[in-house]
Amino acid sequence: MVLVSSKYLVDKAYQHHFAIGAFNVGNSEFVKNIISVAEELRAPVILQIHPYEYDLMGSGIVSYAREMALTANVPVAIHLDHGRDLNDVMRAVRDQMNSVMIDTSGLSFEDNLAITKQTVGLCHRIGVAVEAELGSIGNRNASAAENMGRVYTAPGSAKQFVDATGVDDLAVAIGTVHGPYPSGDNDIKIDRLDALNDALHMPLVLHGGSNNPDDKIREAVAHGIAKVNISTDIKMPFYHTIKDTVINRPKDYEPWMMTPDADEAQKAVVREKMRLFSSDDKADLYFEDSVHLNPLYPYSCDIVDHIIYDQQPDETLVTQK
Repeated sequence: MVLVSSKYLVDKAYQHHFAIGAFNVGNSEFVKNIISVAEELRAPVILQIHPYEYDLMGSGIVSYAREMALTANVPVAIHLDHGRDLNDVMRAVRDQMNSVMIDTSGLSFEDNLAITKQTVGLCHRIGVAVEAELGSIGNRNASAAENMGRVYTAPGSAKQFVDATGVDDLAVAIGTVHGPYPSGDNDIKIDRLDALNDALHMPLVLHGGSNNPDDKIREAVAHGIAKVNISTDIKMPFYHTIKDTVINRPKDYEPWMMTPDADEAQKAVVREKMRLFSSDDKADLYFEDSVHLNPLYPYSCDIVDHIIYDQQPDETLVTQK
């Protein structure tokens, strides 16, 4: 029974200079594969669900992930990745995720700050950790001439943002790009990361963790990155192996025939990433403090609504423009 707060996972990783792998779960097979490798390597892990994945699979994927986490023998957190607005956040809270990201980084600094502050105020009432983003992680569909859509995070603005919002951890733009890199510079800017770490002294999050040089990821972890998001690197081998299986064995159709090779291809990448982040053999660090090893948020929807809405002071909800 070790479904724990992502804040507990990430804070301790930051203190001990390693990073938690946060892996996007595109279906239930991903949940099973990721937890299996985490148990094998004794690694704490975050299962995260992007809104598009959430829309595809519905709330049932959260229930399944929670059940798997509650029977795992390593610490597991369940996290909303890139929540688009408060509706995404409230859906995750009602489904009993214990960590959310609000990503309004595409808005102005002032609007991003206001919506993030409101999200923190709501979620902290029931102990849900909040991640936000400042700056802009690159976009693989942008051109090299446009710096792949990157807007690097400025240390001074980051300090103002964190102080004003009370956010638990911050995703920073230091050179990565979401998805595979078709062009452009994918070099993580360690000097910029150092400046951010010096200004904030808090766990920082690396989005766009796939398809980066291992030495740069290793260096980033040593310089303050405590959570690394991985999606592309575990999806491509899984689905490409399914494709190869279908082509090579067109008469097969049973799931137990079609998925084992894909499972193993994905597990190999998860295993490699956990070792790269030095999170392997770190699970026992979390069992030293039994207070934090409780399943969080065993509330009914009615109780959550009461905590979030009925106890909320009179205030105007911030809405995106």
